[in-house]
Amino acid sequence: MKATSVIAVNVFRESVRDKVLYNLVLFAILLIGASYLLGQLTAGQDVKVIKDLGLAATSIFGLFIAVFIGIGLVSKEVERRSIYSLLAKPIHRYQLVVGKYLGLVLTLIVNVSVMAAALYLVLAYMAWGVAPEVAAAWDAPALDPALLAALGLILVELMLVTAIALLFSTFSTPILSAALTFGLFIAGHFSGDLRNFRDVVDSPAAASIARGLSWVVPNLAQFDIKSAVVHGQPVAPGHVALAIAYAAAYIAMLLVVSVTIFSRRDFK
Repeated sequence: MKATSVIAVNVFRESVRDKVLYNLVLFAILLIGASYLLGQLTAGQDVKVIKDLGLAATSIFGLFIAVFIGIGLVSKEVERRSIYSLLAKPIHRYQLVVGKYLGLVLTLIVNVSVMAAALYLVLAYMAWGVAPEVAAAWDAPALDPALLAALGLILVELMLVTAIALLFSTFSTPILSAALTFGLFIAGHFSGDLRNFRDVVDSPAAASIARGLSWVVPNLAQFDIKSAVVHGQPVAPGHVALAIAYAAAYIAMLLVVSVTIFSRRDFK
């Protein structure tokens, strides 16, 4: 456990020193701030625009962080041949994989928290001094606590995407790992459509394949509650809890597969 935590902390430190990471987070924060200016151009819809763009920026740039850092967690060590010195130390391979995953999760938590704080600051500035009758016309308060649920599920989704990127990095090249991760991310948001594919095609074979894939690819659409939160629609706590439980089970499975592949890989 100690070795895993040490590896996680080292991954977090390396990620923090990465200039690409700073650029992504800074750009996301600037985009959140720019949403305030765009909100001024949409009379009566300014708060919605800020929330929508802020949540979208957090999701998109969090995805880039998860993928481009996640795919390098293992492959970078192999390319630099530092994997040999790591494996020569008294640590197990599963500790290396799990530690690297936890380190990137910690990085995601910090960065999503920073972007969430920036979003709330913009919303607080927007709501400051607004007449009560104007605020009453909004679908939801500017500082709506439901935003935390949307941000939380974004983080959970990114944790799942990180596990996917880590899995591909254990046996593939960085470019192919990134392509596969992005492809699975897109497919995961259309997994529901795959189940209903038989309604739009006449081929039973294609429908069966699509339905089979729908049970393999992760159902990422359930983590997207941004639209409901922006429009003030209630989000059932049971839905949030079920989505978190689903992600935890899927992440555990991906880590087991990643550890199995990495443990059997020959670096000689």
